[in-house]
Amino acid sequence: MTGLEKKIKEKKAVVGVLGLGYVGLPLVREFTSAGLKVKGFDIDEKKVKILNSGKSIIKHIPHAQVKKMVSSGLFQATTNMSQLKTVGAILVCVPTPLTSNREPDMQYIIKSSETIVKYLRKGQLVAFESTTYPGTTRELVAPILEQKGLKAGKDFYLAYSPEREDPGNKYFTTKTIPKVIGGYTKKCARLAKALYETAIDTMVPVSSLEAAEAAKIVENVYRCINIAMVNELKVVFDRMGIDIWEVIRAASTKPFGFTPFYPGPGLGGHCIPIDPFYLTWKARQYGMPTRFIELAGEVNSNMPHYVVEKVIEGLNQHNKPLKGSKILVLGLAYKKDIDDLRESPSIELIELLQQRGAKVNYNDPYIPKTHRQRQHDLQMKSKKLSSKMLASYDCVLISTDHSDYDYNWIVKNSKLIVDTRNATAKVKSGRRKIIKA
Repeated sequence: MTGLEKKIKEKKAVVGVLGLGYVGLPLVREFTSAGLKVKGFDIDEKKVKILNSGKSIIKHIPHAQVKKMVSSGLFQATTNMSQLKTVGAILVCVPTPLTSNREPDMQYIIKSSETIVKYLRKGQLVAFESTTYPGTTRELVAPILEQKGLKAGKDFYLAYSPEREDPGNKYFTTKTIPKVIGGYTKKCARLAKALYETAIDTMVPVSSLEAAEAAKIVENVYRCINIAMVNELKVVFDRMGIDIWEVIRAASTKPFGFTPFYPGPGLGGHCIPIDPFYLTWKARQYGMPTRFIELAGEVNSNMPHYVVEKVIEGLNQHNKPLKGSKILVLGLAYKKDIDDLRESPSIELIELLQQRGAKVNYNDPYIPKTHRQRQHDLQMKSKKLSSKMLASYDCVLISTDHSDYDYNWIVKNSKLIVDTRNATAKVKSGRRKIIKA
């Protein structure tokens, strides 16, 4: 039994979490709830200050939970990376975006590895959670971590355990979502399993780092392709005068052989719009085409353009051109009831409408103002809803179906509704105003 393994068993191990966002912070919560001390690392000084004051930075993690983590003495956040040498395990939760050419952007993985190696010591466990292509941990991360002479699997332990976060999910949490684990060696996997099972209910060990990396990619490819299918069917059925939502609802009554997926204005979140293309990039190195993934990406990326065409169609019915029209986008988050706007199709919708000359505002109860993103900077603030305000817009575009919205009231006070989420399904009055997109 290693020293770290003994400390884990006795719950004396200190866990380091690098990256305190939508993946890292829920992980901190579970380890502190299990009684382990956690040091959180992030380069964002503002974020660190907020967390250390006992306040949350994520809607679905209440302030009370962060306050409890801090006041118990089990959690402290810092920007001081030299403190990485004081923890027994380093869990890396950093972004893995795409470049403009849809190739893996590994800068955060590389920079994290380069930071860790400065302070890496014998006996530590390093586990990456960021979704990536098979081979990343062994081919890219391990050589960087070995630059100062320590050997993976011998002097320190290396593992990969993909995050499976689903912000706002009412039925599953970080603790209850099974944890896939792959190790650089069997001993690495065993140590990672010992650590994670202190805080998470179910372990799913696999035979290698690559198997664990591939498992996460497969999950997201599956969703990407099935969403593309229903998005394509939405367009086809719309031309036929058939409601795709009614069709899916009817098909879902089959008790076997069918899993419902739902259309939307495009793909959002940090996983489904991005991760499948990590696999297409890797597959090209083996001379293998990934036609399903590429086609699904094409279908899904065209959805915002389809929605804009439906807005134009609706405005035409009111003898209005898109240029100069006032459009209100309801919902900026990528899905309902969360404050996460990563890769949100709402962002692209706003930009497409603005490019065509529309005057665009948005409302989102969870996102009072936009912040700078890697490829977008809208510099907008959420507009407060009122009857008079809704009536002043030529079109209200429902992009995210937050539960907070009173859709009967919204339809009643709006001139035109373009609904991308079937949010108005139960609205009875004013249905002539509604166009589904």
